[in-house]
Amino acid sequence: MDGNGRWAKKRFMPRVFGHKQGVDALVRTVKACADRGIEYLTVFAFSSENWKRPEDEVSGLMGLVLVAVSKYLTKLASEGVRIRIVGDRSAVSEKVRAAWNEAERATAHNHRITLSVAFNYGGRWDVVQACRRAIEAGLSAEQLDEARLGQFMALSHAPDPDLFIRTGGEVRISNFLLWQVAYSELYFTDCLWPEFGAAELDAALATFARRDRRFGGVKTEEAAGQAA
Repeated sequence: MDGNGRWAKKRFMPRVFGHKQGVDALVRTVKACADRGIEYLTVFAFSSENWKRPEDEVSGLMGLVLVAVSKYLTKLASEGVRIRIVGDRSAVSEKVRAAWNEAERATAHNHRITLSVAFNYGGRWDVVQACRRAIEAGLSAEQLDEARLGQFMALSHAPDPDLFIRTGGEVRISNFLLWQVAYSELYFTDCLWPEFGAAELDAALATFARRDRRFGGVKTEEAAGQAA
């Protein structure tokens, strides 16, 4: 969800104001995904590298977590959204952890769409923590394969994403879901995240629908010819 700061800067506002508008964009997008039958949505809210940002911005983001839960939790819960938080929780305050716990508890019974919020998350961290958990579980090197390790990843509750969307004009993955996006279709847009909504989502889905997904294999018509 990239572009909050630039959206605010264009309007001569503090970056935190852009993050507030970004929360509104997230709520719009969750609803649009649910309306289109998408069952899993994962968003990158705060990376493990974002701690390097100015202290006032980081503090504002942490406060925004509390505001967002207070303002939107009941609405999201009533619309069938299940919330899961993925990432290293050790570095955030007890208040933020309590808000996350409440969001997960209040929506645990919902099944319309699962919203996984990656906070204090990094793709490399995810692989490392999965390896550590596998070792702690007693798995030997001989027992460890992709399927086994996948059970210990932070997003083991969700299927690997079909479509990866990045807003804000940057064309890189930025340490997000490195394990899970191995065969995801990538879609990059110049749209700043606070302006993202149903129309931009539909544009991404239309592009995805035109992709030829081979998962390392050959094209469908080539495979048919070889089979014949």
